[in-house]
Amino acid sequence: MSLTVSPDLLAQAERGHVADDAFLACVRDSLPYAYDLVERLAGELPGTDRDFTDNLVPPPDDAAQGQLLRAMASSAVRAALERRFGVALAFQNCHRLAAFRPETVGGEQYQRFVSNESQVLNQQPEFVNC
Repeated sequence: MSLTVSPDLLAQAERGHVADDAFLACVRDSLPYAYDLVERLAGELPGTDRDFTDNLVPPPDDAAQGQLLRAMASSAVRAALERRFGVALAFQNCHRLAAFRPETVGGEQYQRFVSNESQVLNQQPEFVNC
């Protein structure tokens, strides 16, 4: 299960409206590794001259890896994280997550990061099952 949904949050969804704050609290509590990673990358972004910051360190365990994969596989989770932290996310492999300045999406660094070539060049045998 991707998210641990409280009865109150479920009731909000059934009524037709879940506020970002409530949804993000659920994401933070359910997927803490993924949430913390996005928060860290977004926090590092103002201190770099590049258009992005990225994570090159594999998750510490299978549970953390699963959290990151679930967060990046969900359009709603990913979009909420992007809105919360003011970044555009891009993802490669099982752990290389990048936080881009939104205004740089479409620029050279972003296009290079999301290119077929970059994806192929970032493959490693140990990533086959990630």
